[in-house]
Amino acid sequence: MDQRTLYSSSSSASALETNKVLRNTYMLLAMTLVFSAVCAGISMAVGIGPLASLVMSIGALVLLFVVHKKADDASGIFWVFAFTGLLGGSLGYILNFYAGFANGPQLIMQAFGATALVFFGLSAYALTSKKDFSFMGGFLMIGLIVAIVAGIANIFLQIPAMSLAISAGIVLIMSGLILFDTSRIIHGGETNYIRATVGLYLSIYNMFTSILHLLGAFGGDD
Repeated sequence: MDQRTLYSSSSSASALETNKVLRNTYMLLAMTLVFSAVCAGISMAVGIGPLASLVMSIGALVLLFVVHKKADDASGIFWVFAFTGLLGGSLGYILNFYAGFANGPQLIMQAFGATALVFFGLSAYALTSKKDFSFMGGFLMIGLIVAIVAGIANIFLQIPAMSLAISAGIVLIMSGLILFDTSRIIHGGETNYIRATVGLYLSIYNMFTSILHLLGAFGGDD
């Protein structure tokens, strides 16, 4: 077997592995999003308060470390659903708040539609263009740190304009992360579909809540 044949076989194997990771990632992502939505619906029906929502969010943060640790084990799937279920449940209080607006249901559906449109559009672009967006990693990390620090600061400052700016910034950062994470899968930078799923899920989750905040601020009708 000559060198060209070996290279061709290696490339084919690599392409098959990449396609497998992509397929498993999108399948698991779809299931976790549905499960998360069901948990959000249940927590809305129960009418959880802000404290319960905060506890669920903290619990999900703790489970995030567990998910990454167990990503290579068979139990990783269970921890992914536990993690996304808690985050979905924590949305109940926020969704009930916006649902209380006169046009609340429309705002929620608009935020959902906008998030889906952005995700599918960016994913399709990354998949069809095959561009390598790994160069964005450093910029996105800095932007994320700035957004987190600004968000913590605004808890005490309570500046509405700053809150809107943070939400807009998060939408942009999450858009970049969708391109970045999808590109990593395509180019073999991420070969674990559980970690890939969690990364994309968090981008979708944060984008949805930020878009909902922006729509509520500009289009909310009490």
